[in-house]
Amino acid sequence: MSTFLRGRIWWYEFKFENQRVRESSHGTDEEACRLMEMKRWAALQEGRQGLSRPARHKPFGGLGGGRPNVPAGAAKTFIESREAHWEPKTVAMHNNSLRHLQGFFGRILLSDIKEDHISRYQRQRRKEGASNRSVNIEISLVRLVLRKAKLWSNISEGVKPLKERADVGRELSDDETQRLLAACQASASRGLYPAVLTSIHTGLRSQELRLLRWRQVDLIDGVITVGKSKTAGGEGRPVYLSELAKLTLEHWRCQFPDVQPDHYVFPSERYALKGKKGTFGGTVTAYKTFPDRPISSFSKSWRTAKKAARVEARWHDLRHTAASRIAAGGANDQTLQALLGWMSPKMIERYSHVRAEAKRRAVKVFDAPETGGSPQKSPQSQSGGRDTIQ
Repeated sequence: MSTFLRGRIWWYEFKFENQRVRESSHGTDEEACRLMEMKRWAALQEGRQGLSRPARHKPFGGLGGGRPNVPAGAAKTFIESREAHWEPKTVAMHNNSLRHLQGFFGRILLSDIKEDHISRYQRQRRKEGASNRSVNIEISLVRLVLRKAKLWSNISEGVKPLKERADVGRELSDDETQRLLAACQASASRGLYPAVLTSIHTGLRSQELRLLRWRQVDLIDGVITVGKSKTAGGEGRPVYLSELAKLTLEHWRCQFPDVQPDHYVFPSERYALKGKKGTFGGTVTAYKTFPDRPISSFSKSWRTAKKAARVEARWHDLRHTAASRIAAGGANDQTLQALLGWMSPKMIERYSHVRAEAKRRAVKVFDAPETGGSPQKSPQSQSGGRDTIQ
């Protein structure tokens, strides 16, 4: 057991059940720090001896990873225990959350996590520029780990999620769409343009597009049969291609002369600079393709294309654009639901905001002139706007 200074603040440190406990006294008095250390030690001893409710002594963080003398923390252990039950995307999401949480919660024991820790973490991440949605996803991992340890109920009432925007997502204008597609055509990533255009014309989710195989694409009838989807209603649904989308995919398929039905439409590729040796310049080109492996992400080329086009948008805005334009074309709710794979009318209302204009037109019926005459005049207009005294 020992105390030490960090700046002007005193800290204490000791080992308990092979776990290092290092905490701040939040004060400048060494004697007070020693008293806090003794109380902390006594509290942990009481828990071990059953004199009070046993504390969960494992720290939240600790990435482990097989490194000697570096045990995995509770969060990493929890994620590993759920890998067989979660989708790979969910595992990646929680691992990404852990990377953010590690610096703040890493050394805190599970039994010591309080509401104040959560609120301070929320404030810190917001100052770093993280969105409310991202922070809520990260805190959800804390909730899952504490719930597993039967500790979440101790603090659940005092933890409030950050308010998320309900209007996230927007339709790209025609000018933005043209600039973005032109930038995608000039991209070094040759698959970016067909992927973006297909997204705008079909409303496929990014995961549905990324995992698409050629056996799911009927270029004769112009139909894509969606495979694995985010929702049960989205899986297996037919999505019809516009003529431009069909021609674009036909041209893209020609880039792969040995394509097989099980090959991915957007496969993983390796790129290199093709030019004269010893000189700058040349062109970036794909030198190797892995048809049995889907592209991991378009994120780098997507960011470059957006910057070149001077368009600020998320990939999901391509789906929002498709929904809005299909709705503006006169499609009813059932058609939208079938094409885009939504499960509830609420989601249709959220994405196809052009319905608001249709509602405005509907109520204009009350402004139309009555049949066979002019609109009924108000009492004020009949009297010329003045009261008549007899």
